[in-house]
Amino acid sequence: MISHFIRTSLLVLFSVALLAQNKPGMQLPIQKTEQPIVLDGKLDEIAWQQAFVATDFFMNFPYDTARAPFQTEARLTFDNQMLYVAFVCYDDDTPDLMQSLRRDFDFDRTDNIGIYLGPYNDRINGFYFQVTPYGVQAEGLIATGGAMEGSYNDTWDNKWYSKVVREKDRWVAELAIPFKSFRYKSIEEWNITFLRWDRKRNLASSWIATPIQFIPASFAYSGQLVWSELPPKSKVNISLIPYLAGSASRDSETTPVEKSNELQAGFDAKIGVTPALNLDLTVNPDFSQVEVDQQVINLTRFEFQFPERRQFFLENNDLFAAAGFPEARPFFSRRVGLAKDSSGHLVRVPILYGARLSGSLNKNWRVSMLNMHTKEKLSAGLPAQNYAVVAVQRNFWKQSNFTLMYVDKNSMGVRDSDTARYFHEDLLKYKVVNGDSVATFSRYNRVLTADLDLRSADNTWYASFYYSGSFSPLLNSKNLSGGSFLTYTKRTIKLLGGHSFVQKNYNAEAGFVPSRKVYPGIDNFFGSAELTFYPKSKWIATMGPGGEASVTVIPGGTVTDKTYSVGYGFQFLNTARITAFYYHTYQQLTNTFNPIDGDKYITYKAGEEYNWAGVGFRYSSDQRKLLYYRLTSRYGGFYNGNNFNMGGEVNYRYQPFGSIAVRFDYNDLRLASGYGNEKLMLVGPRLDLTFTDKLFFTTFVQYNNLADNVNLNTRFQWRYKPASDFFIVYTENYLPEQLKSKNRALVFKFTYWLNV
Repeated sequence: MISHFIRTSLLVLFSVALLAQNKPGMQLPIQKTEQPIVLDGKLDEIAWQQAFVATDFFMNFPYDTARAPFQTEARLTFDNQMLYVAFVCYDDDTPDLMQSLRRDFDFDRTDNIGIYLGPYNDRINGFYFQVTPYGVQAEGLIATGGAMEGSYNDTWDNKWYSKVVREKDRWVAELAIPFKSFRYKSIEEWNITFLRWDRKRNLASSWIATPIQFIPASFAYSGQLVWSELPPKSKVNISLIPYLAGSASRDSETTPVEKSNELQAGFDAKIGVTPALNLDLTVNPDFSQVEVDQQVINLTRFEFQFPERRQFFLENNDLFAAAGFPEARPFFSRRVGLAKDSSGHLVRVPILYGARLSGSLNKNWRVSMLNMHTKEKLSAGLPAQNYAVVAVQRNFWKQSNFTLMYVDKNSMGVRDSDTARYFHEDLLKYKVVNGDSVATFSRYNRVLTADLDLRSADNTWYASFYYSGSFSPLLNSKNLSGGSFLTYTKRTIKLLGGHSFVQKNYNAEAGFVPSRKVYPGIDNFFGSAELTFYPKSKWIATMGPGGEASVTVIPGGTVTDKTYSVGYGFQFLNTARITAFYYHTYQQLTNTFNPIDGDKYITYKAGEEYNWAGVGFRYSSDQRKLLYYRLTSRYGGFYNGNNFNMGGEVNYRYQPFGSIAVRFDYNDLRLASGYGNEKLMLVGPRLDLTFTDKLFFTTFVQYNNLADNVNLNTRFQWRYKPASDFFIVYTENYLPEQLKSKNRALVFKFTYWLNV
């Protein structure tokens, strides 16, 4: 009887121990090493043997009720120059999953381990560094506490080192991250966690146990890195990144044909004012190596918002980019140095210089200040312009903050009389060049915005509020914008509701706002709901229904847009997903337009009303297979006709050296007689080869029959040293018929990262 009781008690204790979880706030001490660390994947240095170990990784997906079946160990140490991280990832000899050897790999389709650092100890901002079993690196920025998918920006690039050794029952990774490569505070504690994505088994585990409904890398579910002595204070920390670029181009659409050859040079500089505050400078910057945007077939009345990819605009960009709501951003960095020409194509506007001071002042205060000056570009109808942006953020509670942001855009040489002269009925100012209205601006444009973000310590509640006003000549009344929303997230339910408004004269020229041609001011009400079930199944990980709705009202109370959709989705244990949905749309047009071609077909008129509905589905296959595909389709009404849409991507990878993919979007539009019947096609084959983890070649072709264009972009990159590159980029645009060249350009660029 007693022995039975003892055995039962031991079993209970063992079960409790087995299910013990590392809780948020758990401490991980870090000790300084006086001995050199050699990156060889052996972990035989004394510092590693004496380091505290972060272990007992807990599952997050597809279940969050047990320790990870394949465990991970993490260790840290440091010296005066480097932060060192070591991982031991226990495994078996199952082949690792790897999309390619390209830096900044596809996180969702690659086995990897990462460290997620909050070096300001504010649970809001930080950095991450990831490595794969093949030794491929990725790094990025974390904003908004890492609580949302959009919180992670992998375009940020910096210099660090790693070594990975693969053994039969584990793989071992050593990382050396220079303190000069990221911003931090020399304080006693940092936020820290580790996330392992065992994609070949579709398992996600993290050091701090995280409920399945939340991202396991978020700082709400992080531990505390406790320093035995403070991180090294800033010494001289200056990096110079000069570049040399040459180009040859030909424009066959001009008469006579325009040819040009250019050789230019410039540089970027990074100056560590303090460990947490950085000054970035750029003189005559060149962004020719930035990957080309993926085109879209846009059948809406609104401009499409492409992401920012230029390095200079990224670090601490969340202070600027998160202001406002997606439909009304006071500042959109792609407005700087990019503009549309008279044919609607995006062209580069030369930037003369730029400066940005960003980072943390102390535990509670962050700041970001940007000043950019662009040169005159007469072909786009633009004078020289100066952009100044200042944002100051106050952090409070555990994950909340208040931000004030000011944007000031000035056009040089433009007088108030010029501004008044060129205002049209839609309250936009146009500069007229050779008879073509090609750009919008006024003598000055200023925007002041206040943002408040409130987030509970466990990410269950999140509320956001903003209020913004713009100031331009002749536009200083009805010039406000604002909004608020609230989200509630639990294991089985997620609710969101909110409201935003944009008055008709709200004019953020350096931002992203609804066109006044479409909306003379709006009030938008929106909401969504999701239920998630976790069935005991051999095939299904999660499933459940969801729905969303929005209503848009213009001044006077007229409802111009109503949309809602409901659907049901399944997420499978083999990584596949499928969702079926029904949608309904109502529009009362506020402007005249035709989604295909307003010059070729009858246009829809302002004031006309349309109702339509349809059904659709989304499916993505098992991402672990060499052949992966995703499909989206919908069929239903579209204004006074019908539309069948099919889009997606087919991807075949030759692991680990690259992949070939074809992205496509097909629309079979059959509108009422005279309004247009067209088959619109966008096809984008892409060849991505990674010969080594330092040598990359990409060819991307995009055929868009709505734009009547074929675009070829070929990019060769050699990373000959950390953060130093040589690029060759070839771009050409063709007429689809007989592939007659419109224009082409060949560019080479050489960059070198030099620490002073």
